[in-house]
This record gives sequence, structure tokens and C-alpha cells, in this order.
Amino acid sequence: MSQAIDRYLQEHLEAYLQETIRLCAQPSVSATGEGVLECASLVEHILQQHGFETWKIEGYGNPVVVGRAAGKSERTLLFYNHYDVQPPEPLELWDSPPFAPQIREGKLFARGAKDDKGEFMARLAAVEAVRAAHGGELPCGVLFVVEGNEEVGSPGIARFVQDHLDLLKCDGAIWEEGGIDFEERPGTSLGRRGILALELEVETLSRDAHSGNAHILPSAAWRMVRVLAALKDENERILIPGFYDHVRPVSEQDLELLRNLPDLEAYLRQSFGVRGFVNNLSGFELRKAVFNPTCNIQGITTGYQGPGTKTVIPARAKAKLDFRLVPDQDPTDILQKLRAHLDAEGFTDVQITYADYMFPARSDPQHPLVELAARTAQEVYQKPYQRIPLTGGSSPVYAFAGPLNIPVIDAGVGYGITNRTHAPNENIRIQDFHNAARHIARILDGFAGIF
Repeated sequence: MSQAIDRYLQEHLEAYLQETIRLCAQPSVSATGEGVLECASLVEHILQQHGFETWKIEGYGNPVVVGRAAGKSERTLLFYNHYDVQPPEPLELWDSPPFAPQIREGKLFARGAKDDKGEFMARLAAVEAVRAAHGGELPCGVLFVVEGNEEVGSPGIARFVQDHLDLLKCDGAIWEEGGIDFEERPGTSLGRRGILALELEVETLSRDAHSGNAHILPSAAWRMVRVLAALKDENERILIPGFYDHVRPVSEQDLELLRNLPDLEAYLRQSFGVRGFVNNLSGFELRKAVFNPTCNIQGITTGYQGPGTKTVIPARAKAKLDFRLVPDQDPTDILQKLRAHLDAEGFTDVQITYADYMFPARSDPQHPLVELAARTAQEVYQKPYQRIPLTGGSSPVYAFAGPLNIPVIDAGVGYGITNRTHAPNENIRIQDFHNAARHIARILDGFAGIF
């Protein structure tokens, strides 16, 4: 069966690349709304062309496109993807226009090539390869959920899942993204951290004032500095009372998985030009640190930012923060504790503007779906499979994994951090698109038989 799958994908690779180019040429920037509705319709049309019954569901932000195809088995595998993309700016840093896809140097360059339109099309290619290998019939059911709000935090996706549990009934899921690391080793993330993203704002004056009055007039900038200093100490310990109450201890199984992962220290130093890591971490402790929740300052806005000087006392200050949370922390609980902490420290005047949150999520490293992905990845990539217990980022995995009671893995077109996701010149290697389709097709081909 694998030979038939590979033969189909080799023969039809160019056709699927052209479909990917067509999809990437359609703007779909959820942050601005540019082209989003048109792209939702295009995704639905593409699914219909590939034999899927479709629904374009409104009421959860941008439309959610669902496609379903029946198989010989009642088992169903869900693919989660999104059609929205990040804004392409700064445009001057692109070597070719972001929505005019180009293939050069064995890569496809376009906004969305990696995140997430290339992933979506590689999966459709895999579905068609399996269907062809089985004489036109799928061995199990396939369900696509393609949303249009992922790049703005998927604010409606949890409610969407809760409202459509019958439509989304399945036995496992392959999440967006995935692929190989910088040494071309395949693997999957078995967990994502949660997130609480918000903005703090303080106002000390009705307008900016002359800094000659700094001896009597309070500065919003200094007040915000003191607010931020009250959140975390110099050893990265978050000072909010009760913040760590529900942190799940790292298990022996997780520690063993971490020990089996490659040492990325040299790679990270080179990639980010970092001289030293947080708390001078290195080796195994550097890998283990992903289980530490964080409080990050995304940005601070206050006072004069132009050239030269302007002797003013800032009247207002804002800071954007995100807390990355680990199992079993609850972002809504952390928000309440943050408010209580600020009040107790005398910062009752600081306003908290809620932005976004997601819960942590985990999958069983020994689940049969993980075992299937590992076995088939070895066949495609000829290298051992990495089971990553937790990754630093966040995604709405929790919205599906919990309510649907399913394992979630990833497999995709990624190649380390070379794809320039969210940055100018976003790209995928053609060979990674091809191999992702080969791997996913093998997972789909064996899915019904693992239960």
C-alpha cells in the first residue's frame, strides 16, 4: 500500500503544488479582514472538489469550514487547519510579493505557504493518495476543520466545538504544523502550554506634563515600571500569590522523554545570537524549563518615542503581557489572581484589558495514534521519532482534545525554524511538502486498524 501511495504522490505532486499556489495567492489576513471571506469560500470549494461534504459555519468570528468524507470504517480522523494568515508587513523585506507565490531554489515562497495553507494542501494530497490506493474509497472517515481566526487567537473555536460535538465526532486528530527539526528528525508535540494575554494600563495625569515638574507630578511610566517589577523577581519567579498552586509536577515519563530529545543549546545560540539563557540554564535543565510557566512583557508604550529628547512626564502607560501556563493551570484563575495581587500591592488604579486565553493540553505519549505516527515517520524519514512532551507555544488543541476525548498529534511540512513563519519570505521546501503528504497518508491508511 505504501508504494501505491508514494507513486500517486510523486505523479501528482505538481498538481497539488499548483493548488497550494492558488490558495496562497488569495489574501486572508484575519487581523485586518483582508480577503478572509473570499478565502473561506475558496477552501470550501477546494474541499468539495476533493469529494468532501462541506459546511461553512458562521457565528464564531470568521467562518469555520468543515469537510467530511466517509470511509469503510466508522473510525474518523480529524485534521485541524486554518486558512487565515498573519499580516505580511513589512512588505519591503519580501523578495517577492507575499500574495504572488513563487517557487525558487526548491521552495515555495508566499504568506501562508507554511502557516497554514501548505499544511492543509499536503493533507488533502495525502487523503487523495490513500483514496487512490484503496480503489477510490477511504479506509476510515476524514474530517477537516479549517477555521479563519487562528492568527487572532481562535476566540470562538471552543464554543464552536461545544456547539457541534455531533458533527465533530472523531477518534483522533492531526493538528496543524509539525514536521522535522533542524537535523531532519521527525517528531510530534504531545502538549501545548496555555496562555493568558492581556494589557495593563495606568493613567496618572490628564495630559503629559513638563518634566520640570517631575518633583511633584507622578509619572505613568515609573508607575508601570513598578507594576511590572511586582510581577516577577530577578530569578524569574512569578510573584502573584497562588500562581503555582495548580502546576502539575513533571512526571518521570516526561523527564524520560526530555532526556531522549536532542540538545538544542548550540543551535539556539546560533539562531538567536543569545549569549546566555534565562537563569544560566543549559543542557537537560534547558530542555526541562518548558515546564516552567512564564510572565513575558510583549511591549511597553509610554511617553515620547521620537528622535532626540522631549522633556515630558508621561500621563499614560500601557504594557502588553502574556503568561504561558502549564498543566493544570487555568488562565481564568490566573487572571483573577493577577487582579487580586495588583490590588493588594496598591495598584488598584491599574486597568486590566483582557485580550485572549487558551488552556494547556496534553496527549498520552503511548497512545496507539502516537505509536502509528512514530512507526510511519521512521519509514518516511529514516530517522528516529521524537516525542516532545510539551512545547512552549499555545494553540486551541484544548478546545478539541477535552470535549471530544481524543488524542492529538501533529505532522506536517515544517523544517525547524527555517520556514520564516509569521515573517517576510515565509516558505516551505517542496521536499518537505512531499514527505509530509507521504507521512500523513500512512497515518491515515493505518488509523482504522489501531483500535
